[in-house]
Amino acid sequence: MRKEYCGIFGVYGHKLAGRLTHLGLFSLQHRGQESAGIVVDNSGEFHSRRGMGLVSEVFTGKDIEAIVGSNAIGHVRYSTTGHSSTENIQPILVRHKDIPIAMAHNGTISRSKQIRRELEDDGVIFTTGTDSELILKMYAREKGSRKKRLTSVLNRLKGAFSLLILFPGELYAARDSMGFRPLAMGRKNGAVLFSSESCAFDIEAADYERELEPGEIVKVSKNGIESFFLEKADPCQCIFELIYFARPDSYVFGQSVYEARLNMGRQLAIESPVDADIVMPIPDSANVQALGYARQSGIPLEFGLLRNHYIGRTFIAPHQEIRDLAVRIKHTPIRKAVKDKRVIMVDDSIVRGTTSRKLVSMIKKAGAREVHMRISSPPITSSCFYGIDTPTRKELIAGRKNVESIRKFLAVKTLHYLSMEGLKKSCRKEKGEGYCLSCFNGKYPL
Repeated sequence: MRKEYCGIFGVYGHKLAGRLTHLGLFSLQHRGQESAGIVVDNSGEFHSRRGMGLVSEVFTGKDIEAIVGSNAIGHVRYSTTGHSSTENIQPILVRHKDIPIAMAHNGTISRSKQIRRELEDDGVIFTTGTDSELILKMYAREKGSRKKRLTSVLNRLKGAFSLLILFPGELYAARDSMGFRPLAMGRKNGAVLFSSESCAFDIEAADYERELEPGEIVKVSKNGIESFFLEKADPCQCIFELIYFARPDSYVFGQSVYEARLNMGRQLAIESPVDADIVMPIPDSANVQALGYARQSGIPLEFGLLRNHYIGRTFIAPHQEIRDLAVRIKHTPIRKAVKDKRVIMVDDSIVRGTTSRKLVSMIKKAGAREVHMRISSPPITSSCFYGIDTPTRKELIAGRKNVESIRKFLAVKTLHYLSMEGLKKSCRKEKGEGYCLSCFNGKYPL
């Protein structure tokens, strides 16, 4: 199963910065369920609360009351680098020349292992396995102002990163030059807010202002807002934000996620019409795409699967039989909706194919007459190295099998993936310029 990566949230200039950050992390929980943390700047004194688990598990009412200050950053994590352990929980908090510095990072740095080895050979000691600590250790070795140091380090790094860096009285937000990962800026009663997704501003009753540009660094201090840029590069934004990762109520890369997913569903119906009785999504990530397919095709939308939202963190069972039963914990069929029906199942993507196969079998056992599968993205044939934890190519079903072989494996009557051209058109970029498509075509920008 594909897993989410990270979400970051920051506040500058609000007396309840810690509480606002806590609320913001709830809106970003879909981006990481492994750990959560908040660091608050209280007049130069930094206080942190971090722990393993969901936001609701990590923070109690007393914790939120205790982290007082006007500036804060927060993080929810799924590890793409570094093991799942307490020492790797973010934000990372260090001291440099007796000055506290905290960092929250979303993404993956290319060549990070090689850079780490070079620093270790030069005497640098690491206490975590994260790219965030790597960036901070590189920063500490630079000379000059904070702006000069930060710009120098980030210009030398390649890969995907959206960062929030908290100094006493200052907050920096940065995106890599290619803009792989999103980072939005908002306002609330004079305070400046940053978030991986704009949806987090809604819960704060804050105003979405804009998205940071690729390569942009924004500094917020008592002197106001300053913006400066890294060395320019061609934008290469992760299109999977629009397909799957971002929430439908967010704006990402200047595009409504909801609108993009509706377009994907409509385009699927245009490319692959089929006689059927109902359209049903694999909940929840394909709900909007299924709605688009239903509207375009005129076939009724039904919810044939119920998703259990209350199972908490997932686990790895030691026995195959138990792993198979775990799928039923997360999804159960609604027999009344699918019995004796010709069903079109819509999903956002297929990774290994094992879960999709089990869900198809579940719908058939619930009484469906026929099952057709429609996928709102092209086949995933290659791994991602820019901040998403995807399997190796040999584990990706589309990396080993053609569409007909996948159809037989899933045991569906028909299978259609959204074409690359259809995906680009759905995202308002018919030539695909500005998007990273490497997981579909194996052409890596770095």
